[in-house]
Amino acid sequence: MNNNLGSNPIEAIHIRSGDWALRFLCLTLAVTPLQTMTNWRGMADYRQMLGLYAFFYATLHLLGYLYVDHAGLWSMIGIDILQSTYIWFGLVAYIIIILLAITSPKVAKKRLGKYWKKLHRFIYYAAGAAIIHYFWQLKGNLFQPLFYLTIIAFLLGFRALVWFKNRQLTRLMIPKGKKITEESNDAV
Repeated sequence: MNNNLGSNPIEAIHIRSGDWALRFLCLTLAVTPLQTMTNWRGMADYRQMLGLYAFFYATLHLLGYLYVDHAGLWSMIGIDILQSTYIWFGLVAYIIIILLAITSPKVAKKRLGKYWKKLHRFIYYAAGAAIIHYFWQLKGNLFQPLFYLTIIAFLLGFRALVWFKNRQLTRLMIPKGKKITEESNDAV
C-alpha cells in the first residue's frame, strides 16, 4: 500500500469521492458532443452507466460527509448546513442527480414520456451547482475546480453552438409563401 491519502485520510477520501462524482458528471455530459463530432451513436449506450457512476460517487461523497466527517450527529450537520452556503449547492446537485438516477430505467422513461427528457436536462444545473459547491468549499488552490469549470463550460458551449446552428438551419428551411399583391390579384 502506498499511503497516498496524506495526513487526513478521511478528508482525502471525501474529496476524492467528490472529484470522481464530478468526473463522471463531465463524462456523462461529454457523450452528446462526442457523438456529434464523430457521428458514432454507440456512446449513447454508455451515457446511463456514466450517469449512474456519478450518482454512486456523489452518494459516497454525501455519506462520507454525514457519517464519517460528522458521525451522523444531525445537530452538528444542521449547524454546518446553516453556516456553510456551499453545502446548499452540493445538496441541489445531489437532489438533481438522485432524481436522474431514479428516473434512468426504461420503465421510468416510459412513464414520464416527454417529461423524461425535460427532467434529464437538469443535469446542466447539477453540473453548475456542483462546480459552485467545489469553488466555495475550497480555501486555497482553485486549479481543479477551474479545470472542471472549463470542461463543463466547453461542453455546454458546444451544445449551445449546435442548438444555435440547428435553429438557424430550421429558419432557412421554412418555405415562405408569395405575398399576394394587387397585381397578382388582377391577373386572376
